[in-house]
Amino acid sequence: MARRTRQGVSYRDAGVDLDVYEQSMKRLPALMHRTFSPRVMQLDGGFAGLFQLDGGKGWSKRNYRNPVLVSGTDGVGTKLKIAQMSGRHDTVGIDLVAMCVNDVICCGAEPLFFLDYVAMSHDDPDQLEQIVSGISEGCLQAGCALLAGETAIMPDLYQRGEYDLAGFHVGVVEKNRLIDGQKIEPGDVVIGLASSGFHSNGFSLVRKIVFDTAKLKLKQRIEELDEQTLADVLLTPTTIYAAALGAIMENSRLRGSIRGIAHITGGGMAENIERILPRSVDIVIDGKSWEIPPVFPWLKRLGSVSLAEMYRVFNMGIGMTLIVKPANAERIRNIAAEHGIENWQIARVQKGRGKVKVEGRRAGRL
Repeated sequence: MARRTRQGVSYRDAGVDLDVYEQSMKRLPALMHRTFSPRVMQLDGGFAGLFQLDGGKGWSKRNYRNPVLVSGTDGVGTKLKIAQMSGRHDTVGIDLVAMCVNDVICCGAEPLFFLDYVAMSHDDPDQLEQIVSGISEGCLQAGCALLAGETAIMPDLYQRGEYDLAGFHVGVVEKNRLIDGQKIEPGDVVIGLASSGFHSNGFSLVRKIVFDTAKLKLKQRIEELDEQTLADVLLTPTTIYAAALGAIMENSRLRGSIRGIAHITGGGMAENIERILPRSVDIVIDGKSWEIPPVFPWLKRLGSVSLAEMYRVFNMGIGMTLIVKPANAERIRNIAAEHGIENWQIARVQKGRGKVKVEGRRAGRL
C-alpha cells in the first residue's frame, strides 16, 4: 500500500496567490512610465521612487530657489461601491488623483508626483490594471508622475471583489509665491470653476437615495439626465484643475492676482472657503450666478432633500473657487475657459468676520 503524504498549508490556501500577484505587477510599469517626466530618476530595483526638483518643464520653467514641498492625501469614499457594483474600475483612479491634486494646488503648488495604495480582497490582474490605468490617466491630466505604489491583498478584511484606494500627492511652490488666503481683502472677487457633478463627495447620501429610496438600477437610463445610465452619471470622474491653474500661474502678471484658492469638497462652498478666509472679511455668494448641473436638482427631487442639505453636502456645480484681484478677473476666467473649464464670477469679498453665505441659492427647477 502506498503511503499517503500531506502537503502543508500554502499562502494560496490563505487567499493570496503569489503567482497571480506577479502577473499583476508585470502590467503596471507601463502605466507608470507614461507619466514620467525628466525629473523622475530611474532606479533599477530598489524600494522607493526618486524625483528631482531641477531639470523640469513645469509651471516654474526654472529650478526652484526656495522650494516648499506641499503634500496631500485622500481617497474616493463610497463612490468605490458604485465601481464595484458596476464592474467598471477605470475611472475611480482619476477621482483618486483629483481629490489629492486639487487640494495641493490650492497653495499654488506645481504637481510633482503621486503615490497610490490599493487594498484588495484578492489579486485580480484585470481589475487592478483598470484601477491603475485610471490613476495613470489622472496623473497625466494633473501633469505629475505616478512614482510608486503599493498593492495589499487582504482576504480577511475585504469581501471578494471589494477594494479600497488611498492616494498621496506631493507638489512644490516657491516660498514667496505660496497662496494661503491671508492677502484676501474687500473688493476682491470670487471665480467659481465648474464641477463635473458630484465629484467624489456625498456618495453615502447618493447611494441611499438612488438605491434604497428610489430603487434604481445601475443600467437604468435617466430621462432627466440626457438618457445616461445611472452608472454613467455616478461614475463621472472628478475634474482635475491643475492644467488650467498652471497656465494662470505661469503668467507672471496674473500669478500675484490670486489671493486664495479653495477646493469645494464635502461641506460645500461655505465650509471650504471659510478655511482660507481672514477673519476680517466675509464673502456673500450669489446662488443664481452660475448654472447648476441637472444632476443636483434631480437628486434633490428624488430624495426630497432640503436645499440647505444639498449645499452643505455637495459642490452644487462649483468644484473650485479662486479669490482674485478684480482687475485681472476677466483674463483669469478666459484662461480657465481656454482649458475647457466653464466658470463664473460668483461673489465679492467684503468686510466681515471670516464667514461665507450663499444668498438666493437654488437647485435648478424645484
